[in-house]
Amino acid sequence: MHSESKRLSLVAAAALVVVSAVWGSTFFIIKDLVSIIPPLDFLGVRFFLAGAIIAIFRIGSLLRVNWRVWRRGMILGLIYGLAQVCQTIGLGYTHASVSGFISATYVVLTPVVLFALFRTRIPPITWLAVFLATVALGVLSLQGLSAGTGEGITFIGALFYALHIALMGYWAPKGNQVELGTIQLITLGIFCTICASGGGIVLPSGGKQWCQMLYMVIFAAVLAIVTQTWAQSHISATATALILTTEPFFAAAFAIAFGGERFTFRLALGGALMIIAMVVSEIGPKCSYSWNKWRNSKAAAKQSV
Repeated sequence: MHSESKRLSLVAAAALVVVSAVWGSTFFIIKDLVSIIPPLDFLGVRFFLAGAIIAIFRIGSLLRVNWRVWRRGMILGLIYGLAQVCQTIGLGYTHASVSGFISATYVVLTPVVLFALFRTRIPPITWLAVFLATVALGVLSLQGLSAGTGEGITFIGALFYALHIALMGYWAPKGNQVELGTIQLITLGIFCTICASGGGIVLPSGGKQWCQMLYMVIFAAVLAIVTQTWAQSHISATATALILTTEPFFAAAFAIAFGGERFTFRLALGGALMIIAMVVSEIGPKCSYSWNKWRNSKAAAKQSV
């Protein structure tokens, strides 16, 4: 049983890395689309379509789940929607690199939220991994940092992301992971559509824009959020936050591979720190457990003598 749990944990971690890579691959697409479609309209169309598509295919199971699952899914969808809107509004008042760094501070905020909500104690080795990941994000993203309205709104968005990850980690293991992800997307679609509908919604035009939008809908929304929900039923919220911080690294890698950007020392250093942080978060607690077990056995042996 322990071996099966460990295998599922590794599969969940790998799945989250794939999700992070998919999100990292979307920066070019988003940049193209929001140059024509207002950002809130982009969010509204993206998540409305995602919610509608998954609702059509999961309507039977959605009708069978109880109200508790619906309530949890709607809360998660609303929190994620607030995070998206805050990040999008904040981006209008600050640089993209600063926005990316502040948004990713959920890796630091998630353990804090876990302790505040559930009194979850975070081992020192995990805090070391969080610190390394934060430094890596700074190396990858920052060209300078200021404090203002945009930064404040973006930080609130990061707090919502942390709250989303923490609650998902608490509710996902209780079952109905696919339905929970589905309800999140439906709620997210309704919320973002309402936020975008003030002055009318601008739709994509032409085959290329619709193909880009469908990639965002199917891969970066439907599959990504359902996969994250399932993965968090097998891996901790703090580990999830650490793994998802690889998104800027993947974004930079795709920029080099397809966007003509140059490989730099910053990318190499930031990527290396990311990998070290993930390794520390994965093997650190196990090493700490083995060390404590060995130390306790030595102490017990001394007492018996």
